[in-house]
Amino acid sequence: MKGRVLIVDDDQSMCEMLAADLKHRDYRVSWYTMAEDAFVDLKEADFDVVLADIHLPGMTGIELCERIAANRPDIPVVAMTGFGSLEKAVASIRAGAYDFVTKPVDSDLLEMVLNRAISHHALQEKVKLLSRMAPKRQQFDALLGESPPMQKLFSQMTHIADTDISILLLGESGTGKELVAQTLHEQSRRRRAPFIPVNCSALPETLLESELFGHKKGAYTGATADRKGLFLEAENGTLFLDEVAEMPIMLQPKLLRALEERAIRPLGGNSEIHIDVRIIAATNQDLERAVEEGRFREDLFYRLNVMQIEVPPLRSRGTDVLLLADQFVKQYAQRFNKRVTGISENAAQRLIDYVWHGNVRELRNAMERAVALTRFEKIAVDDLPQKIQAYKSEHFFIGSHDPHELLPMEDVERRYLLHVLKIVGGNRSAAARILKLDRKTLYRKLQRYGALKK
Repeated sequence: MKGRVLIVDDDQSMCEMLAADLKHRDYRVSWYTMAEDAFVDLKEADFDVVLADIHLPGMTGIELCERIAANRPDIPVVAMTGFGSLEKAVASIRAGAYDFVTKPVDSDLLEMVLNRAISHHALQEKVKLLSRMAPKRQQFDALLGESPPMQKLFSQMTHIADTDISILLLGESGTGKELVAQTLHEQSRRRRAPFIPVNCSALPETLLESELFGHKKGAYTGATADRKGLFLEAENGTLFLDEVAEMPIMLQPKLLRALEERAIRPLGGNSEIHIDVRIIAATNQDLERAVEEGRFREDLFYRLNVMQIEVPPLRSRGTDVLLLADQFVKQYAQRFNKRVTGISENAAQRLIDYVWHGNVRELRNAMERAVALTRFEKIAVDDLPQKIQAYKSEHFFIGSHDPHELLPMEDVERRYLLHVLKIVGGNRSAAARILKLDRKTLYRKLQRYGALKK
């Protein structure tokens, strides 16, 4: 069933004709010849859209639009008016109608308008639901999500949170890998000890070694005193190694020994110090490819990769984007001391349509900007960044009804491989898993199609 339609027209034959056509197109239909009777039914039953003639005896179509807008604003009204009656059509829109069609009604055009109105109604319901519902906060207080990818993530976290195994978090930049790591720490037996994050790409090799393992006085120029290092700072807690793929190759053996022997040697020191630290590493790169290219040690990869968790990109999480956006709006409204209560339906649709290459970080920034700029109680389309306003969704088509436009299988495969690779941000391991190919087969196909970067 495509939706529930309520038809209101004083011409019974018109009602019957429209109802028959719409039922044939998989809509559930009710109809009335009097607006008063239709409005009573609206109070007792749920409909996705009302299709109402403007010229009705008694309560007119304009008055019906006004009463529905006042009492059931969630239900869109599509007005029907005679050909050339633009003034009446405009009046219906001002009275609260969602759209209008002219008589005689074109069936295909009517279906398109009704589908758009029904989608609008469904989105309104979703936005209201997300605004009302308390975020799911069972054991993972800081993480929000109702989508299947997030439920899978929560399930994995539940099973490993209170273990000591090393974890490798994979995911694009901005997906919240550090938040996942911190949540795992807070749900573990180590929660009362420190959670220490370090970005392995932010420091040069010498400084990173000193930062991680500490140093003894005089170990190098400027080392005027002993320094503990982050492994010891995180004692009994968790050390989060972000951007671990960027760790210098010469420093990787020392990290491997720390993981295997549970001991470190400070820079310039003569003896090892035993440690009790859980390691969680993260990267947005393809580590298997880095191993193949000699940029990352294979033995270290397997030592870090005891348990691998993929943090899903925002574009794969469906309407989670609205749940997160609503949360950000509340946070920034409070911070900026502004009365902003939510997100308009049109703005919500733009948020759902957009691809979010910057993931949750980009969404957070967009909502901060929107709350700061808006002059209304609900975020409007104009409050969103221009690239979100202007974004047009790309669709991947592999077929046509015209035999002359059909593609050879090789071209279809090439396009789909490139599409998957684009969606996963160029990560060949992730693409291979989606395509159910081994990496060598995927590499050969990409090579054949000239899709490998030089």
